[in-house]
Amino acid sequence: MPGPLSHIRVLDLSRVLAAPWTGQNLADLGAEVIKVERPRKGDDSRAFGPPWLKDQDGKDTAESAYFLAANRGKKSITVDLSRREGQELARRLAAQCDVLLENYKFGDLARYGLGYDDLKAINPRLIYCSVTGFGQTGPYRERPGYDFMIQGMGGLMSITGERDDLPGGGPQRVGVPVVDIMTGMYASVAVCAALAHRERTGTGQHLDLALLDTQVAFLASQAMNYLASGEVPGRLGNVHPNIVPYQTFKTRDGDIILACGNDNLFNRFCDIADCRHLAADPRFATNSKRVENRTILTQLLTEIFVKRTTHEWVEALEAAGVPNGPINNIQQVFEEPQVVARGMKIELDHPLAGKVPLVASPMRFSATPLEYKAAPPTLGQHTDEILRGMLKLSDAEIARLRAAGVV
Repeated sequence: MPGPLSHIRVLDLSRVLAAPWTGQNLADLGAEVIKVERPRKGDDSRAFGPPWLKDQDGKDTAESAYFLAANRGKKSITVDLSRREGQELARRLAAQCDVLLENYKFGDLARYGLGYDDLKAINPRLIYCSVTGFGQTGPYRERPGYDFMIQGMGGLMSITGERDDLPGGGPQRVGVPVVDIMTGMYASVAVCAALAHRERTGTGQHLDLALLDTQVAFLASQAMNYLASGEVPGRLGNVHPNIVPYQTFKTRDGDIILACGNDNLFNRFCDIADCRHLAADPRFATNSKRVENRTILTQLLTEIFVKRTTHEWVEALEAAGVPNGPINNIQQVFEEPQVVARGMKIELDHPLAGKVPLVASPMRFSATPLEYKAAPPTLGQHTDEILRGMLKLSDAEIARLRAAGVV
């Protein structure tokens, strides 16, 4: 069966990560995604290396690992949008597309005649998704926005990292650009919802996604802790603000995560760890009491965990049904039997590397399973195909545009 969005065509004018992540999601779901890039340079993230993809002889190509992470399944066409002829090509493409993705600064595309109102006039069914740092309204709308700064401004770094009074304390960013990725995910949901609305009404709309909005939204329970209590959450390192024990512990040879999400699980843990007296202690008998007495309980459990290896703890806790897990490095992640069984590493044919390893989508469908049709494209790989097929340009016209530097 074709993918659930196999009837949809997307014009992706975005670059780097947040909106390209949306485009990749839509491509995984079966949409035809046409990525418009600058001639010669392409998406900024093509230069975000090393590391670079290796060719079949083990030598570096010009394809960055960063670019490969967010552009699977797309077709690449190079168009200079600063040129009038390039803008006209983009308008003609948009007229034949269902969705447009862009992450230019506020107002930039409107200067090229490629704003929402411009394209709505020629394609009222177009769903135009803008992804910016601060959105299309508000006093910050003209500011550029980057993941790192939004992690700081949006409060994430204030609750990420070790406590200030402990070694290594201080604010930390998350190890991947999580605001970009989450904004891309929210944008993916918004596009699908707008497509559903268009099915009923026949009309498109403008979607306004902002990195800062996304960061505020996924503060989740930490935001509600503040709104409900008036108390500002702080950094707690690897402990949970509302559940104890729900944290990391040093073992004899490494580290482990223990996640006792309720009193029953804590009791099971105490049985396995031969510390039944802790479950009977009034200071630790309920989660609320364990939160109150977090420091002393953590000290007691720290002394218990160093008596066994990580593997020994994992085996014992798994047998008792107590949630736990080792802290894997990235190599170990891809060696996990569950990750292997779920097919989270895939390989696709690539014109320079022969094969390129990629991370699969986590989405699973029973009726319309995802089909990975194409590796991330090389720069301009599909320019002639799209100009000739969609826009019906002749070989002579394409040659003229290329000689003029428009494509």
